[in-house]
Amino acid sequence: MVIKEPVELPSLNIQRQRGYRLINSKYPPIALFDDVADEEEFETLYELQALTNPRLQNSAGLPGFLPAGEIPFGITGCSYAVAPFTHVNPLGSRFSDGSYGMLYIADDMTTALTEVTYHQEHYWQQVEGLKYDRMVMRSLVFIFDPEPATDALVLPFSHPIYDAHSYNAARALGLSLKNQGCRSLRYRSVRRADSVCWGLFTPKGVKSVLQSAHYEFIWDGKKIDKIDRIVSAHTLK
Repeated sequence: MVIKEPVELPSLNIQRQRGYRLINSKYPPIALFDDVADEEEFETLYELQALTNPRLQNSAGLPGFLPAGEIPFGITGCSYAVAPFTHVNPLGSRFSDGSYGMLYIADDMTTALTEVTYHQEHYWQQVEGLKYDRMVMRSLVFIFDPEPATDALVLPFSHPIYDAHSYNAARALGLSLKNQGCRSLRYRSVRRADSVCWGLFTPKGVKSVLQSAHYEFIWDGKKIDKIDRIVSAHTLK
């Protein structure tokens, strides 16, 4: 099913949301985005580093995917907010066909853990002969202003954009909203009942990103058998 009139979804008058995201701890923060205060400084520093650092593109991604005016320079954790837009997954995601990035944020940590567990299990199940593995994830706490936002909570869970296996309808909606200039989409978590997630089309509304606890995921050959919270002196309460 193709969504023909996504503009009929209501707009949200809502600000200052708190949300959670998990990323693989093997990916360090991209210092380049945290070292500058504005667009002019970024362009100058990027050009200078590009002359001496041949691996800059691997760490910073492709800034061309994201207009400099969309980067929230000066906020805490800017690199975490920008990364999904400069390191675009070519395979896409629920609301992206892979031609643009999306920042996905869950309403609470349990929802974030549930979403990551599903997708990581799906990945490991495709690795033939994998009897055991472990992965450490870094949790992030986001404060963001979603406006202008669109609300897909009005759609029932039976709607095609929430299909557990096909992203076709969701991607059609995502592309349409992006072309309309929508900043964010509130929608139902597909992996955890009665929970909410956000899909941000731009990092511009992100106000801060703080690192929280680490979580270790244990794969037993069939499923993620255990998730341990790793507490450190820097863990946020």
